[in-house]
Amino acid sequence: MDNNNNNQIQNANQNQNENQNEMKNLEKKVTKNLIKDYSNLLNGNSFKDFSIFVENKSNPFEIKVHKSILSSRSPFFNESLRQESLSIFLNQFNKKEMESILNSISKQDFDKLKQFDFFPKSFLVDIQNKVIQDNQKEIENKEKEIEKKWKKEIENKEKENQQMKIEIEEKWKKEVENKNKEIEDKNKEIEDKNKEIEEKWKKEVEDLKEENEKMKPVFDKYGEQYQKDLEYEKKMQELRKNFPQFSDSEIVQDIEYVKKLQEWINDNDFFSKMKKGFSAKRDGFNSQNWHKAVDGKGKTLVIIKTKQNFIFGGFTQVGFNGNTGDIKDSNAFIFSLRNDKGDRIPAKFTYNGKVRAILSNLSYGPWFGGGNSGDDFRLDSNLQPGNSNFGYSYNLPNGITYGTNEARSYLAGSYDKWVVDEVESYFI
Repeated sequence: MDNNNNNQIQNANQNQNENQNEMKNLEKKVTKNLIKDYSNLLNGNSFKDFSIFVENKSNPFEIKVHKSILSSRSPFFNESLRQESLSIFLNQFNKKEMESILNSISKQDFDKLKQFDFFPKSFLVDIQNKVIQDNQKEIENKEKEIEKKWKKEIENKEKENQQMKIEIEEKWKKEVENKNKEIEDKNKEIEDKNKEIEEKWKKEVEDLKEENEKMKPVFDKYGEQYQKDLEYEKKMQELRKNFPQFSDSEIVQDIEYVKKLQEWINDNDFFSKMKKGFSAKRDGFNSQNWHKAVDGKGKTLVIIKTKQNFIFGGFTQVGFNGNTGDIKDSNAFIFSLRNDKGDRIPAKFTYNGKVRAILSNLSYGPWFGGGNSGDDFRLDSNLQPGNSNFGYSYNLPNGITYGTNEARSYLAGSYDKWVVDEVESYFI
């Protein structure tokens, strides 16, 4: 039962929808036919019941129109055509008439208006111009509106920029102030630190002055020695530079001694070429070793230093040579560079021609002068102890007599058994 009712309702609704669609189609057909008929009436010349005469001096003309259609399109003609006349004379279209016609025509309808022939072409041109003017006016209004909006936006943007500028300037000023404050604080910190350092420095200076005052007696005591050491070092530097042959000598460490030796030997070729060929501390305190080094070398310089810091020696042009015994040498001499008679040295003592200038014997070390009564000086087989009886073969200083204790102790500080500290021999 329910299914039948539903089917009946569906069929009824379907019929109703079909009826409604049929009515709409009919309405469209009627409307289309009505529009066609109305268009034929408007475009045709039949049954036009009213004339508009336009008194144009150059080209007067008559417009045939349908009175009912014209009155429906224009408020002006609707009012004017209420009179029972069959025509109206217009001196062209005045402003009021034109506005009345144009106000009744939209821009969208203008193109449609051209198909109607009850308006002259000149009138259509006027209408078109009016439409263009309206469009132009609308454009101008739109441009003004846009311009106004644009100006407003520019003003707002300028205000915004100005505000931003103010904010940036304020921020910049604040940053500058903060930075200046930071710099001031840093300068203050530096100033305080400098004051602290200055105070500390002053205190250290005062303490140093006080300490110096306490140390002044010590400085005074050792100042003279310091000056002597300084002078000694200067002389040693000059010695090493100008006389490199003595740069490693443990005996000759005074340039004045070197200058004296150079003056006494008076042989620049030998003096510039000679070298230290023997050192007892290096080569051994042994007469055999000494002879191996010096024998046959010819010109030989011998320098001796005792434990008591006496420095003396001798020079021979002939030189030593094994067991040859007594040797005369007119150019030989002995010398004293330092002893306890400081006012008499350095001094050179020449050979006087007696017996021998030197003695060469493998059982002895350096041996200068002497005879049966003794030797001017000699070193034994171990290069010590030494023996000295100065004045037999070499001339004594003025005022000293041979054989006296003064003569015997002049070179080494005693007659015999003096201890040798170092022996150095130089030759080419």
